[in-house]
Amino acid sequence: MAWLHAVYFVDAMKGWAVGSNGVLLKTEDGGKTWQKTARPTEDALNDVYFSDERTGWIVCERNVYQLRTNDEQRTYLMKTEDAGATWKRVNVIGTNVDARLVRAVFAGTSGWAFGEGGVVYMTRDGGATWARQRVPTRYLLLGGAFLDDTQGWLVGAGTTILQTSDGGETWREGEVSGTDRVRFNAVSFADRRHGWAVGASGRIFATNDGGRTWNEQISHIAADLLDVKFLDSEEGWAVGNEGAVIHTTDGGLHWNVEQSGTTHQLERIFFTDRDHGWAVGFGGTILSYSTASQPHAPQLRG
Repeated sequence: MAWLHAVYFVDAMKGWAVGSNGVLLKTEDGGKTWQKTARPTEDALNDVYFSDERTGWIVCERNVYQLRTNDEQRTYLMKTEDAGATWKRVNVIGTNVDARLVRAVFAGTSGWAFGEGGVVYMTRDGGATWARQRVPTRYLLLGGAFLDDTQGWLVGAGTTILQTSDGGETWREGEVSGTDRVRFNAVSFADRRHGWAVGASGRIFATNDGGRTWNEQISHIAADLLDVKFLDSEEGWAVGNEGAVIHTTDGGLHWNVEQSGTTHQLERIFFTDRDHGWAVGFGGTILSYSTASQPHAPQLRG
């Protein structure tokens, strides 16, 4: 089974999941059934985003051992404008063939693709053109969140948390409590003030001042956390290694460990609203969440 790296839904019914070897899955019934679509490439698909039912993006990565020359790009983006029927490669990194892109986040017609060595590329015209941005880090960037085309955050290795209020023209480093280094894998903001970053060894940090300062919360787990999603300033979810799923309803003051039914790594989580969520990961794992008839009792199923 494919290792699924990312999942994205345009509404409670229509969604996509992507993974290793170009695997591209689609659902139109809220994840009850998934159909394989034609693979746009045999390379790994590390991220997926759809701005509407027809327009979407995937982040692709080639196996470094399959590169024939030093002039070939290791990572690239592809775009569809016909609901995934066809995909076209998009030139993001130009002649910088060494740039390795990990993820991409979008807000309207603006987008940011980022990854190894603190590299960040930005578009303001729906991906027609991309330009590299200056960021105050050389660490690997692994997660990002943008509320609109100006307000956003990026996180990564080396305790890196960056914040911008002008769409990435300038970036400011967040102040993280403690002295030990943290590898942050993902970040989620409920609004301009309240955000959470998760990372290695079950570490969670929260901010209530827009990312200027960050303080640690207690997750009660030691597994690496790979993704986080907050639905508002109170309710949030995080997933990670060993099938880890944790949930809070009070902004992270208390995190509860949920039973996921799997020990496989869960790499990404996505919610369309507080009643509908999905997580994907190793071994083709796809979990769905619904509140069912008990609004406060999570119902996870594979």
